[in-house]
Amino acid sequence: MAKRSAGILMFRRSERGIEVLLMHPGGPFWAKKDAGAWSIAKGEYAEGEDALAVAQREFEEETGARPHGDFLPLGEIVQAGRKIVTAWALEGDFNPAALISNRFDLEWPPKSGRKTSFPEVDRAQWFSLADARQKMLPGQREFITRLLDAIG
Repeated sequence: MAKRSAGILMFRRSERGIEVLLMHPGGPFWAKKDAGAWSIAKGEYAEGEDALAVAQREFEEETGARPHGDFLPLGEIVQAGRKIVTAWALEGDFNPAALISNRFDLEWPPKSGRKTSFPEVDRAQWFSLADARQKMLPGQREFITRLLDAIG
């Protein structure tokens, strides 16, 4: 059975046009990756869980901010690896300098026997739509098109 994730694509309107908030994954595997590595705030959920509630929880866990407002459904996409991601757009604002992310433990360096703690998200940033398309995981880029369709 495919894994499922739910997330929120926060957007804002600025003098530069529409901007979206993306998250850079923390940990040693992503440390030197940039283009094609950023993601919407999202997380996995189990069958029977409310996907929107999961998306809100995951946004809060990854940023430290509780999202609220009018959530616009963006539907589902299937990423490489067959993970199904369901997303909502939310107009809002978030100061990336205020990022407070949950942490996870990982044996690092590998086979060292040492556990090291890493943030789930090591940074967040606002991007223009053109820049976001370059920075996002390829499988999530469709959410930008859907966002534009949803907000006209």
